[in-house]
Amino acid sequence: MTKTNLITGFLGSGKTTTLRHLLAQKPEGEKWAVLVNEFGEVGIDGALLADSGAVLKEIPGGCMCCVNGLPMQVGLNMLLQQAKPDRLLIEPTGLGHPKQILSLLTSEVYKDWLTLNATLCLMDPRQLSDQRVIDNENFRDQLAAADVIVANKSDVAQTQDNQALEAWFSLNGGGRQLVIASQGEIDPVLLDLPRLNLAELPSGKHHHAHAPVRGLAALSLPETQRWRRALNEADGYTSCGWIFDAETVFDTAGILDWARLAPVDRVKGILRIKEGTLLVNRQGNDLSIETKPMAPSDSRIELITRDKAQWNTLQSTLLKVRLS
Repeated sequence: MTKTNLITGFLGSGKTTTLRHLLAQKPEGEKWAVLVNEFGEVGIDGALLADSGAVLKEIPGGCMCCVNGLPMQVGLNMLLQQAKPDRLLIEPTGLGHPKQILSLLTSEVYKDWLTLNATLCLMDPRQLSDQRVIDNENFRDQLAAADVIVANKSDVAQTQDNQALEAWFSLNGGGRQLVIASQGEIDPVLLDLPRLNLAELPSGKHHHAHAPVRGLAALSLPETQRWRRALNEADGYTSCGWIFDAETVFDTAGILDWARLAPVDRVKGILRIKEGTLLVNRQGNDLSIETKPMAPSDSRIELITRDKAQWNTLQSTLLKVRLS
């Protein structure tokens, strides 16, 4: 029986950072696996988790629960049957609805394969002041489905954000555990808490046009192509992602300015620079960066926004900050 946790949270709440923190604390001798789902096509989260020591499967390009749950079932079956992990962490897209995922994980098909432990939902308390976020059914239902609510990004929360969180939790906590965290640093002991929240959720609308199911892999490049772009649009959001070959090197200052100034809600990337690897993560005006000495196998960057964006203009500027 594989111990399994669903780790949800709206766009920019810090799910992948939290996963990286948890995976860094994996007990020696245990095999962990991650099933990760992204709204975009280029597989940023998969690239960020590639060196985590966990067995990884990714489902890019929308919500893993769509098309009757087929993409999720394929990825889940591959992990359980081939990897036989001791623990499985599932990270759905921030725009995904939890009901079908939980229904699948608790179905008869998997009763002899996995033990579903507590569902963790990450939130940025500042999102409680954004009416467009709190009106989003996925945001509401992710929180409603959680056993543990992790109020992340406490290092940047202001007094009014903490007051909004306290007021929200007093109305919606329902006896559940609230964890205050920064940089996704949570105690792995939370993963062993039981699933107690069995509240019935409304069915989420199927908003991702996933018609033909692509393989469980992120976008890749043909051998003769230096770069390519992919778009995805659903639920009022649009993502635009680029992948560049291993020979492409970006100017560090130039790509950071591009990521900082892009008029979008979300920027996430793993890029090759002269110094090695640059990890970029921006939510709103919050920009965090990390560098590593080893160069990545390729470069990937993705933007997500609720408002219309001039993708060709952004692309033109992005191409100009390449050194090679």
